Amino acid sequence: MLNAISEDEVRSSVNINEVIDAIRDVFARDFRSTLHMPVRTQLNVGSCVLLLMPCHDTSLGAAGVKIVTANPQTGVNATYVLLDPATARTLAIIEANYLTDLRTAATSAVATDLLARGDVETLGIFGSGRQAIAHLIVLLHARAFRRFLVCGSPRSDLRSFANRMKQEHGIEVEVVNAETCARESDVLCTCTTAHEPLFDGRLLRPGTHLNLVGSFQTHTREVDDETVKRSRVVVDTYEGALAEAGDLLIPLRKGAITREHILADLHELASGGKTGRTAPDDITLFKSVGCALEDLVTAMLAYKKLAAQF
Repeated sequence: MLNAISEDEVRSSVNINEVIDAIRDVFARDFRSTLHMPVRTQLNVGSCVLLLMPCHDTSLGAAGVKIVTANPQTGVNATYVLLDPATARTLAIIEANYLTDLRTAATSAVATDLLARGDVETLGIFGSGRQAIAHLIVLLHARAFRRFLVCGSPRSDLRSFANRMKQEHGIEVEVVNAETCARESDVLCTCTTAHEPLFDGRLLRPGTHLNLVGSFQTHTREVDDETVKRSRVVVDTYEGALAEAGDLLIPLRKGAITREHILADLHELASGGKTGRTAPDDITLFKSVGCALEDLVTAMLAYKKLAAQF
C-alpha cells in the first residue's frame, strides 16, 4: 500500500533517543556483507545540486532512496522513497527534511558520545539553519551542556535565532564571533554552507571535539588544514568521505595530511574496533558527508511506528 508521510507525521512518530539508538546500533554491527550502498550521485541542475542516495540492507530487510535538492535560494529539500526489499514496490513516500535534519544530528550525537570528553559544558554551533537547530536540540541527548554559543555569517539574523531557541526549546544561546565560538567551545558543530574555513584552527583548545556536517563537495570546506592536522579524525564512511569531503580532501591533495590521518570510520568506532579519543587533551573530529544507511534506518523507524497506529 502506497502511503504519503508528512513532515508532521515523521516528527510525531519517532523520538530523538530512538533515532540515536537505532543509528548507533546499525553502525555497531558488521554490515559489510549485507549492505548495498553506492556512493551517492551528484548532478548539477542549473544552479542546484541534485543528490540521489540509494540503500539496501538485507539484514534489516529494508531498501529505499533519498532524493535531495540543494538550492542556493530555497535551501536543502529532501524526499524519501521507501521500497519493499523483495519487489522494489514503493511502500511510502516520505517528506524528509526533518528526517534528514534528525538523522544527521543523531549521527553527530553518536559520534559525540563516543569521542567527546565526559565533562564538556559548552556547545558551539556555526550556522543558524535547520541543521544548527537540530544539533542544538539533539546533542543535549549526548552530553549535559550548560552553555550554548552560535556564530553565523553577516547575513544571519542570529538574535532572532537565539530568541527562537529560548522560546521554543528553553535554550539560552549566546551570539558570539568566530574566534570566541572556536576558542570557548568544548564541542563544536559546523552546520553551514561555507566554502572556506570558518575559523583559525590554532584557536581550538586541547580536548575539543568537532562535528563537521555542512560541506559535502570536494572543493568546499568548513575548517582549515590546521584544524585537521591537530585532530584525531573519524568519518561516517571511508567511501563517502574520500569521495566528497573537501574538509579532508583539500589537505590531502596539498600534502598537509596523509590517508593514514583518517583513523577510523563510525562502524569501527561504534563496534569498539578502533579508538578515537586516547587522552583528555586530544582534539577529535568527526566528518560526516551524510550516509544513506542513516536515512534508511530513520525512515524505517518512522514507517513502522506509523503503521503500528493503524
